[in-house]
Amino acid sequence: MGPVARPARARAARGLRAVRGGALIEVVHVAGLVTVQDSGRPGYGRWGVSPSGAADRSSHLLGARLVGNDGCAATLELTLGEVTLVAHERHIVAVTGAPAPITLDGAPMPSLRPLVLQPGHELRVGRATHGLRTYVSVAGGVDVPRILGSRSTDTLSGIGPPRPQVGDVLAVGAPTGRPVWDVDLPAEPHLGLAGSLAVRPGPRADWFEPQALRVLTGSDYEVTPDSNRVGARLHGPALVRRVSRELPPEGIVRGAVQVPAGGEPLVFLADHPVTGGYPVIGVLAPSDVDRLAQRRPGDVVRFRLVTGG
Repeated sequence: MGPVARPARARAARGLRAVRGGALIEVVHVAGLVTVQDSGRPGYGRWGVSPSGAADRSSHLLGARLVGNDGCAATLELTLGEVTLVAHERHIVAVTGAPAPITLDGAPMPSLRPLVLQPGHELRVGRATHGLRTYVSVAGGVDVPRILGSRSTDTLSGIGPPRPQVGDVLAVGAPTGRPVWDVDLPAEPHLGLAGSLAVRPGPRADWFEPQALRVLTGSDYEVTPDSNRVGARLHGPALVRRVSRELPPEGIVRGAVQVPAGGEPLVFLADHPVTGGYPVIGVLAPSDVDRLAQRRPGDVVRFRLVTGG
């Protein structure tokens, strides 16, 4: 498949509020939670800094591949959000993750394909129709300043670039690779919203009654509205502890299933803290953390137990 044809109509580029060297793309509409994310800032846990990065890494990496970026290039992550961008130069973009309505100067466009924006063209990405997080990748990446080696916004600590606002003009880096024009992908390459999530026993599984893992993997849990980029809070059967004493703070990883005092599990996502004081009964497989990051409040989650290598 060749490049998707662009509409004939193009609008004049709007005035810039701020200019930085390099190619530019302007934010003319934004709604909901829209942040800049890349592959994260690992290696700073000893200083209390979370890795952060894209909540759904698979979608982020797919978008990078489609436009010819490496995984370190920054994208826009829309969490039930909307964004409209006007190009000031020619850009190659792609939309991945949760399916959302896409228009280029008013003409409907597909996701999971490279799209060509000419100067003055307006790209609109609406709110996801299902799933939770949509990614907008641009060849060269969003070129905001790195903080501790990453362009990711950490919503827990506040480290990283501010959320894009109407009137912001984003610099775009120089493209480093080739877009993938000939690609044949299903509409939902990995979201797997109906499948169970693989969980391995965690470092404190022995702090729970023997049946607790069976309860976790044999019950329905609902994603609550309190969920965010820090973690997915789940509502369902409580997991009963066998050891009731306090646990000193210890390291937490992405995908850790922690059980607070009330007994309902909390699964940590991209902006998780680096330590926690409640026991971790299990840890999700990395790809299933991506899938959980696409579950909306009200969605039902089921786990399956995985042991051994």
